[in-house]
Amino acid sequence: MTTKIITHADCLEHVNLPGHPEQVARLEYVLNALAPLELKTVKAPLVADNDLLRVHPQRHINTIRAATPQSGWASLDADTHMSPGTLTAALRAAGGAIRAVDMVMAGEANNVFVATRPPGHHCERETAMGFCFFGNVALAAKHALDHHGLKRVAIVDFDVHHGNGTQDLVEGDSRIFFASTHQMPLYPGTGHAHETGGYANVMNCPLPDGAGGKAFRAVMEAEILPAIDRWAPDFLLISAGFDAHKADPLAGMTLTEGDFAWVTQRLCDLAAKHCQDRVVSCLEGGYDLEALAACAVAHVNVLKEQTNG
Repeated sequence: MTTKIITHADCLEHVNLPGHPEQVARLEYVLNALAPLELKTVKAPLVADNDLLRVHPQRHINTIRAATPQSGWASLDADTHMSPGTLTAALRAAGGAIRAVDMVMAGEANNVFVATRPPGHHCERETAMGFCFFGNVALAAKHALDHHGLKRVAIVDFDVHHGNGTQDLVEGDSRIFFASTHQMPLYPGTGHAHETGGYANVMNCPLPDGAGGKAFRAVMEAEILPAIDRWAPDFLLISAGFDAHKADPLAGMTLTEGDFAWVTQRLCDLAAKHCQDRVVSCLEGGYDLEALAACAVAHVNVLKEQTNG
């Protein structure tokens, strides 16, 4: 078995307003950087409505479909815009996360990196926001539980922005543990340490502006990694945002590629201990193109190494 990549050319057809940080080039840079690793690439399918309905009501799906413009852009809020290709891209991103779970559960891959856009971790039950339209990682977690009959799933989100959408979609499900590191204060303003979910199944570890690898690793070692260990999940999902990198223009943390490689290795160690190496990682943020590409390579290289051990 090996590491595989899920992506789709349709995810390049989601075109934001000129100057928007969530740009087509993000995915182009990631895919170009990953190409030398020579990993098999699988096309992301369109997500089915029945899968979306695990976390979103039909009216949310209808709202996104109805907002799709024939040309130009439609703005859902000040940050979140749709072009004619956005809906299909978002359906591919959600479908890719679910397909990744199926591939790992079927033994087609040890782990999968879902290189798609738009991202998903800010989308709440009925609110598209923060560049996100559907809750990709939350959908994957629910699918692992409901379709594959697993008992417990863990999600770790190390994007620099709090995954308010993922938290909203999973905090009422006692089978899912959600843990997040993120800069605070910062968009979207959620993710306080006192937000612990309906079943003590949420852990938020906010970090201050300027926090670097030492602080990030310390909170992972002291709080999140032991919590995942106690949870003993059957499957591990990662919201892999790389915008806590020191070069990123949208935030103020100062992580490096080495920090992302380190946390990936530690999470893979827990996956080996508890869930037969089952890991799916989904691309979230990261807005300096060169840093994003370098971090994605560092992250996926660690995933790849788990399949060669």
